[in-house]
Amino acid sequence: MKKIIAFLFLPLLFLTAGCGGGSKQELGTLKIGLMPDTDSVPFIIAQEKGYFAEEGLNVELHSFKSAMDRDSALQSGNLDGAVSDLLAVAFAKDGGFDVKVTSMTDGSYKLVAAPGTEKLSVKELAGKEVAVSRNTIIEYVTDHILESNSMSGDDIAKVVIPQIPTRLELLQSSKLAAATLPEPMASVAVHNGCRFITGSDELGINPGVILFTEKSTKEKRAEIQAMYRAYNKAVAYLNSTERAEYIDLVVEKSGFPPAAKEALVLPVYHTAALPKENDVTDCIAWLKGKELIKNSYGYADLVLDLLQP
Repeated sequence: MKKIIAFLFLPLLFLTAGCGGGSKQELGTLKIGLMPDTDSVPFIIAQEKGYFAEEGLNVELHSFKSAMDRDSALQSGNLDGAVSDLLAVAFAKDGGFDVKVTSMTDGSYKLVAAPGTEKLSVKELAGKEVAVSRNTIIEYVTDHILESNSMSGDDIAKVVIPQIPTRLELLQSSKLAAATLPEPMASVAVHNGCRFITGSDELGINPGVILFTEKSTKEKRAEIQAMYRAYNKAVAYLNSTERAEYIDLVVEKSGFPPAAKEALVLPVYHTAALPKENDVTDCIAWLKGKELIKNSYGYADLVLDLLQP
């Protein structure tokens, strides 16, 4: 009889052992690439406030100064995901390296004139040197600004400067007429005497995204979902906390110039959400129009919903 009872309870013991103690799924590591812009701030907060750790997730944050360096790290397998943009996604896919957009971001990109100038209109930049990074979100926004003023990229002298800090430095030293910069570099430039002209917010476009390699979306789905739970905690913190409580930390960890401590104005961050379809189709149309990609891609080709449990 004792043997029968022991036999009956044996499966229950295994079940209890499987559910006890470590009910939380064991998670691996995510390696995420950041750029020196405000889209990276929620990741910094999530790391420093322990939100990733609360989710049982280890996250390695890697900082890059240019989109080219970030994309090289993705393709070489040194990153799982990155703060990026829709153009980079299309380029990667067209080149045979599949990545997926998993959410949009809250970035802002601004066209700023050199210091010592009167307030310029976009049309007054005709024939002048304007710094961009070629075939990136920066050039995309610049072309849209020109188009909205009945101009084209040929109407200005585009100067290609991939590294954002270098672009900022040359603009501030008046070696350029203007430059398109992400936040907070645009606000730093204005704080240091440069003049804001216009930007992506005024145009109502938002091509900034968070992406992951297709390999990561298949093998690290649970890690990505845990990352977004921590990301959303960071968003709630940023939107409900006085700036003075986190600004020193953000400037130190992000690689922003010291002037950002005074100049930086963060956006109202949104919890993770998928990009709008028109933002995706507009980017693809721009790339196809410039013959930068061979194939056309629809929303489902580039965007993957991992935000649902």
